[in-house]
Amino acid sequence: MGFVNAPVNLLGLNRPQLEAFFAEHGEKAFRASQVLKWIHQQGESDFQKMTNLSKGLRDKLSVVATVRPPEVIADRLSEDGTRKWLLQLEDGNSVETVFIPEKGRGTLCISSQVGCSLNCTFCNTAQHGYSRNLSSAEIVGQVWIADRLLGREGPGSHQRVITNIVLMGMGEPLLNFDSVVSAMELMMEDFAYGLSRRRITLSTSGVVPMMDRLKELCHVSLALSLHATNNELRDQLVPINRKYPLEELMEACRRYVDGSPRSRVTIEYILLDGVNDRAEDASALVVLLRRVPSKVNLIPYNPYPGGGYRRSSAEAIERFRSVLIRAGITTVTRKTRGEDIEAACGQLAGQFKDRTRRSGSVDGSY
Repeated sequence: MGFVNAPVNLLGLNRPQLEAFFAEHGEKAFRASQVLKWIHQQGESDFQKMTNLSKGLRDKLSVVATVRPPEVIADRLSEDGTRKWLLQLEDGNSVETVFIPEKGRGTLCISSQVGCSLNCTFCNTAQHGYSRNLSSAEIVGQVWIADRLLGREGPGSHQRVITNIVLMGMGEPLLNFDSVVSAMELMMEDFAYGLSRRRITLSTSGVVPMMDRLKELCHVSLALSLHATNNELRDQLVPINRKYPLEELMEACRRYVDGSPRSRVTIEYILLDGVNDRAEDASALVVLLRRVPSKVNLIPYNPYPGGGYRRSSAEAIERFRSVLIRAGITTVTRKTRGEDIEAACGQLAGQFKDRTRRSGSVDGSY
């Protein structure tokens, strides 16, 4: 069989895809698990260093394949230990990836699109428009890079620093469904990163049909970017609500956890001063979640240039939280992390050309 013209990037191929690749080149299927381990567990991109492969196979792979992640063009460290990378893609676009260290865990926040098309009014990414979807290699590449740069917990340790992955960076993951699912399958693959479904969280603004498909194909933890308790306000804050209003959305959330007794949807609720932070809003949220097994993350608004909103006061946040707690809803106020390097929730921008022409060229804070 002749060689293909362009080398195939193996970084984004899951095990069935990689087995098919080796079969196409006359190799046994078990080579897929060997190469997966080298790429994702050892962080190796040089086929010649994959020593349990024959010399002939290594030479062949050097011609027909590649392991090509995005390029790190900026690396910033916050005073609180949060780390943000600006990663350049082959077409010149760039996305941002954030690592948040906490006691006993390390969470990597990754992007799924270059920009975002949903135009949520409180989000810096959305205000800059949208360019394109990321490939599975570009999504997994963020994990691959962070894993290599962060290393292990200590000398001789095999424990990764990254324990959890959240798709909460740039973009709406469910609008890039196939690539996102393929990437998450690699994150859960035993021969790659070996994460459990509970340690991968996908955050959506509420693409209802894709929520149902996600449960069928890749039932990871689900977070809903909610931010309002009535359709009128949510239409303004999260415009996709006009297509999938709250009534449909809450039913989709209920379906997602139905049949999984321990599962709960994480409700993300950004508190905006004078907009959605009153005690009455909290009471309405209690009613809205009555039939949905859930927990709530309250997120103080993180400002960005031209954002137009203000962060709710500490008193308003505590008042809101108290209403939910009294109703028996598990509620956490998320600590703002990485704000000094524009790495906090809603602040990611990247660098890309806006194909929607909402704002022209976008240049992030680097």
